[in-house]
Amino acid sequence: MAQLQRWMIDAPQAQEKIRFPGSADRDLFVEIGCGKGDFLIARALAHPEYDYIGIEGQETVLLRALEKAQQIEDGEGKILSDHLRFSCLFVRSMQDLFDDGSLAGIYLNFSDPWPKARHAKRRLTYRERLKEYVRALKPGGSIEFKTDNDPLFEFTLEEIAACGLAPAEMSRDLHSTDLPARLVMTEYEKKFRSAGKAINYVKVIV
Repeated sequence: MAQLQRWMIDAPQAQEKIRFPGSADRDLFVEIGCGKGDFLIARALAHPEYDYIGIEGQETVLLRALEKAQQIEDGEGKILSDHLRFSCLFVRSMQDLFDDGSLAGIYLNFSDPWPKARHAKRRLTYRERLKEYVRALKPGGSIEFKTDNDPLFEFTLEEIAACGLAPAEMSRDLHSTDLPARLVMTEYEKKFRSAGKAINYVKVIV
């Protein structure tokens, strides 16, 4: 377990922010709700020139992500720990975690749909959350969202418009397109695609 701890960034204390260790001049991407880490590990392997932080609130789920990252370093000899970290927390406010303009991109993959109308504000693509993401992003930064849930996707498009934003890329069937986002999949995405389920995708650039 001590070996896995080196992959972790502790939740920040009051008045502190999350920072990737030792590389302030590199673009930083964050996945909120990284699950078992398949997507972010694949991104980090493909793009070692960037830094990545995966945020996940469930400790047992995050442990699998840490184990996968360590297994790849040990088994394939590919250095991930220089540009990949994880943090165990639930995101309440982006302003509590990241400086304004500090991120190059935010990934939201297969987020909890919170289907009841009274829970709309809990959705990760609710407009007030989107506004927080925008503040955390540098100019030209992006928000990328994938979901198999059609009602959540329609809600997300409405919230994007309500924030005065517009999709730079969008598809209701990602894997029927040539968009680059189809190339790196989450664990859920692989299962849904194998079952023939269309994947909704939207990218916003701020």
